[in-house]
Amino acid sequence: MAKGTSIPASSFGLEYWLNKAVEWGQTTTFQSQQDVCLHLPKLQEFLKQIYGAIQHMSTTPALKSFPLIGQLLGRLCWNPFVVADETSQQYLLQCLWCLYSAEPENAVELKANEWIQSLLQNLTGVDQEMRSLIQNLHYPEEEYHSQLLKNMASTLVKELQGNQCDRNSLYKRLPQEQLRSFSVLCSPIVTLVEVFPLVEALLTCREDDLDETLCTEFLESVSTGILQKKISLSDNAVMSLWLRYLPSLEQAIFHLVKTLISHSWASLPQVEVIITDSLLPKAAACHPSLFRVLDNFFRTILLESDGHPKIIAVIQAFTRCFVQALLQVQPQIPLKLYFPAVNQSLVMMLLVPPSDMPSAAWSQHLISIIQILKMNKEVRRTSANVFENWFLLVHFGDWINVALQQLMMTDAISEMLLWLLLFYYKPHMETKQESDLMENVKSVYNQIKILINKTTVNFKEVQTALVTGNLSTEKCHFNDLIGHLFLSFLLFSPGGQRIAKESVQLFTSIGTATGGISEMLAATAHRLKNKRCGASQDDKVQSTIELLQQQLHEIQSENMCYIY
Repeated sequence: MAKGTSIPASSFGLEYWLNKAVEWGQTTTFQSQQDVCLHLPKLQEFLKQIYGAIQHMSTTPALKSFPLIGQLLGRLCWNPFVVADETSQQYLLQCLWCLYSAEPENAVELKANEWIQSLLQNLTGVDQEMRSLIQNLHYPEEEYHSQLLKNMASTLVKELQGNQCDRNSLYKRLPQEQLRSFSVLCSPIVTLVEVFPLVEALLTCREDDLDETLCTEFLESVSTGILQKKISLSDNAVMSLWLRYLPSLEQAIFHLVKTLISHSWASLPQVEVIITDSLLPKAAACHPSLFRVLDNFFRTILLESDGHPKIIAVIQAFTRCFVQALLQVQPQIPLKLYFPAVNQSLVMMLLVPPSDMPSAAWSQHLISIIQILKMNKEVRRTSANVFENWFLLVHFGDWINVALQQLMMTDAISEMLLWLLLFYYKPHMETKQESDLMENVKSVYNQIKILINKTTVNFKEVQTALVTGNLSTEKCHFNDLIGHLFLSFLLFSPGGQRIAKESVQLFTSIGTATGGISEMLAATAHRLKNKRCGASQDDKVQSTIELLQQQLHEIQSENMCYIY
């Protein structure tokens, strides 16, 4: 062995080190191992110089400038004593990343890509000869494999997290082609724990360019891995993925909605835990652009489902979580960026949860909401405007829940509250249609008020009041409205609470058990639990809710048994 041989400073150093790599082979002898260890510091310095020369070159010019580089890197990557050294491995990997083409333009670059992938497989794999060497070193094979992956990821993370990735840096940032190459090579292994730091660094690397640099395969693989809970990343990295790649956000929303629709709604706190854990409310609060994408998704499925109560319940539960997340955002973002198409005074009024004000103030707050809605509908009667106001109201269903409760307790503003319910259940009504339907609903409501004022109520009287509503299958949305009025009567009047158990059958007979009764029970229970001051009356309502939920569950179970 030629110890202490001087190394040419010029590019002819490539030839010198290639000869050394041939001489070392795969370090099967003690002498060759000694020589590798002796020369490692100078080899590292040389690789660092080569990396500095090619890092801003594309593959073809780099191979023309350094025609021996492929042979040298290939032989060094097959030398376990070289790659076992973290610093040497770091420079080897950096050189390989520079030579990889995310979008190869010729046969040379295609062949270079195949060759680099083969080398990386060797670096992260263990053949029989290397297995024997590892055993002689008393190093567990699994740990060796894991450590190599960690070293590879660490090498690139250092590259990405340096000043080159900072838009305010004085240093030149990594070229787009190199970032893209990193993501291409990383795509097949994004679910490996050792690679998570690299995935995180790629996603959070800031860029000034409008076009996405990271490859679609990488973004899709990460999105799928997160949904399947195979990848664990920081909140910032996940939000960065959604901002970079819209399909990943859509997949996350669809996955959440699908989960919620199949979930039991007996307990809204459990539902809200699922929503919060999805990170979507926090992302929507931090980034108005993401909120608008989410909201458009909800708008679409609401229209496609013809306003299905379950979809409405999902939107309202998500909105509660979003409002909580919005309170944590600093600095505060203007509400106009989240709700650009509606009256901002209306937004601010609906954003206030009923639990944040005394119940004595509810009526006046509802009057203010109704006045704005009526004014908007009269002044701007376009279909789009009416829909946007209705869609906003749908988000904040707790105020509809409160309106139903207030109808059982006051006559003073009953007509205004009934108008609000009509608008909520059927927003697009002509004046004549609205007038006719108002009379119908008033008739049912008056029957309910008679029952509320009676000291004792029996089941037959409730049945008679339902018939007064003149319900038919053509008025299914009014079946829901009338059903919710009667549910409010059962919850918030002493007579209704006494006959609640036997009255459940009435809801199922007119089809309202699938019209949001279960969701309304859960929402009412949740709202009362969040009140700052409890009351004995609230305890009675909670008991009635639990009784009705149990009865509905039993009826649904019986129906399932009958089907099968």
